[in-house]
This record gives sequence, C-alpha cells and structure tokens, in this order.
Amino acid sequence: MQIIGHVQTDFPTKFGLPRQSGLIEELVGRIELKPEFRRAEAFRGIEEFSHLWILWQFSLSQKEHWSATVKPPRLGGKKRMGVFATRSPFRPNPIGLSCVRLLDVDYACAKAPVLYVAGVDMVDGTPIYDIKPYLPYADARADAKGGFADAVFSHALKVDFPQELLDKLPKEKQKAAIAFLKQDPRPPYHNRADQVYKIAFDRWDIHFTVEGDRASVCAVHCIRGAER
Repeated sequence: MQIIGHVQTDFPTKFGLPRQSGLIEELVGRIELKPEFRRAEAFRGIEEFSHLWILWQFSLSQKEHWSATVKPPRLGGKKRMGVFATRSPFRPNPIGLSCVRLLDVDYACAKAPVLYVAGVDMVDGTPIYDIKPYLPYADARADAKGGFADAVFSHALKVDFPQELLDKLPKEKQKAAIAFLKQDPRPPYHNRADQVYKIAFDRWDIHFTVEGDRASVCAVHCIRGAER
C-alpha cells in the first residue's frame, strides 16, 4: 500500500484526541498529498459529497506482535475484548478509519489540491492511505447496534475554562479546546482529583484537573515559537 499524503492537525501527541471521528466538528485537519498524487482530476466531483472516509495509518501504535484481545479505554482499561470487536489501534494491520466532513478543496495553493476536513481524530502528520466518499444510502444504517460501546458513549465532563486562560488561545481554537476536554481525554483508570494533566493542542499546552464530572483548566502555556 502506498501512502498518498499526510494530515495536519492540532494534536502533536495522542493524548487529547477524540476517541472517534466526527465527535468534535470544531477540530479541522488539512490533508496534503504527496507530489505524485497532486492531480486535480483525481478529485473531480469530490465537492459534491459532504463527508469522506479517510483510511490512514496508526503510525504511533505499531507493534511487532498483535494480540487477539485488547482493553478498550471506555471499558475502564481492564476488561478484555476481541481486537476485531474494537477500534483499538493495536491491530494486525495498523489501519485507521475516520468519517470526516469535507469543508473545502483548495486547488490554487502551492501544494494543490489540499483538502480541509472537520471532525478529525488523527495526530498531526498521520500518513493517509486512501480517501473515499461517504455514501448515505449505503453507509448509514438506522437500525445498527453499537454493542458495548453504546453503554459508555454518553460520558462527558462539564468544563470550567476561566476566560483569562481561554483568551490565550485564538478565538477560532477556543470551542475546539472546550469540546475535547468535555470528552474526558484521561485514561479511564485515572481518577485522582489532585492530578494535573497536560494536553498539547496546536502550539499551546493546556493544563487541567478533573474532580467528579468536572474538568477545570488551571493553566495555558504558549509553546516556544507560538505566535498569536
């Protein structure tokens, strides 16, 4: 399989990423193709679709040996399920699948065509294998069952983000920062109220604590080289 390009996102590390695509529409990614795939005709008609399937590589989660069972984070990280009954990144083949909203296709920039997509759940620099249109008549199933994942999907935190700290982020990043904190990015077995967590988001480090069902941001630090 050939890598056709890479996606640029606001997450340099895995911590803080949404656990599934489409959960946070405010998180936007930029897909740049490798030179040999920068052909406008390869994307002819893509603007007619609202959503796309992205096939990508779990580039930070590859292991030499795979396991038949894994511990899904949303089940507390202690209960084992079959790897093929989960979306764990630790698989025989490190292939990820994301459904994203297509925002725009830039045919005029230096690396054109470049795709802008919303609802990303990928680390910055993730290799892309393929791009396919999402087809509502075939891909949406109203009677589908979510298995054990349905029981934990609704978990969310209330977020206290002091305005003076929120204002350290650009306005276009503020809603996304609040949204990913609501998703509770902590490992499920972490529940100490005195633990300070740090998420690298774009060019900022966001520090927060969690007590009960409430996340409280206590600091926002500009990473060296960041500019407002």
